Amino acid sequence: MLNSLDIAKRPEDTRVVVAMSGGVDSSVVAGVLARQGYDVLGVTLQLYDHGEATHRKGACCAGQDIHDARRVAAALDIPHYVLDYEQRFKNAVITPFANAYQQGETPVPCIACNQSVKFVDLMAVAQDLGADALATGHYVQSRLGEDGQRQLFRPVDAERDQTYFLFATTQEQLAYLRFPLGGLSKAEVRELARDMGLEIAEKHDSQDICFVPQGKYADIIRKMHPEAIQQGEIVHMDGRVLGTHEGIVNYTVGQRRGLGIAASDPLYVVKLEHRDSRVIVGPREALKTQTVRLRDVNWLGPQQLEAMAAGNGVPVEVKVRSTRSPQPAVIQMRENGVYVTLVEGEYGVSPGQACVFYADDTPTSEVWGGGFIAEAVPMALAG
Repeated sequence: MLNSLDIAKRPEDTRVVVAMSGGVDSSVVAGVLARQGYDVLGVTLQLYDHGEATHRKGACCAGQDIHDARRVAAALDIPHYVLDYEQRFKNAVITPFANAYQQGETPVPCIACNQSVKFVDLMAVAQDLGADALATGHYVQSRLGEDGQRQLFRPVDAERDQTYFLFATTQEQLAYLRFPLGGLSKAEVRELARDMGLEIAEKHDSQDICFVPQGKYADIIRKMHPEAIQQGEIVHMDGRVLGTHEGIVNYTVGQRRGLGIAASDPLYVVKLEHRDSRVIVGPREALKTQTVRLRDVNWLGPQQLEAMAAGNGVPVEVKVRSTRSPQPAVIQMRENGVYVTLVEGEYGVSPGQACVFYADDTPTSEVWGGGFIAEAVPMALAG
């Protein structure tokens, strides 16, 4: 007999470490599992502590949030540990983030955090504590497949879908991870928090990247790489120099506002050339991308998926942005990498973002893996 976590033990004999960020989601996970009789341990990783970001609403893993996690654990009467991972977080997440922006990419640090700190370091801590599983407050689903391996699926609440940030999770990690909120809506989670009497029931969700105060990415790069903030030209894709800029880190592909140039028609950032410190701009139509080349691909789907992609290609649904719905595409293996052709195309695709594979476009479809975009050439610049 398997318990509710698909583990062949009684709940009271099953130790579960819950990653507690101080927010409502992870707090409810801890509360639900404690109610079900599991041996629950709460662990919070202190990831950073600098000025405004520590105290602003919606941040996680610092300051007030650690205090909130402690209060929730006390209310639930479960042990709680706070571990200092600031240096590890800086090395594994913040520094690569700054380096990627310096290279003209648009990184997704939440993926890097899951890849390294949460699903490697925290998992090791959970195993050292003798836990049978590590549970998180992510809105995704996982369940056992016919082959005995756990599979990853989109959650019931499509608006809270976080599968985009978990595509790099390995089969070994999936076997150990549990996501109790995947079958619930956010409204239901908040109602559970109220029912448990948790003071954080109405706490705001985090909105920005946790270590970037007020979403000012350039401030992080200036602090870590002041030498990277160099002037350059803003160039129209037809070759005209339209102005100058104070550093490409101040721009992202698809940006329209704040370009600092005068033009009769709306212009968008089409490409960032970090070697020459040039910002290439053009009309919106120039942002449309149909094919992207991927790096660091993680295959989670059927075992034959990779082999099929090496042939004529595999039709799938993909996300190239966390806030967009999956769209039709074809994955194909070529000599120099994995390519994804977007049937309808997409605007504003940038290197550094993720491209995540889904079996179909249904609300709870299976995640087949994904990769990071190494190259995205707008159709207007192709060739």
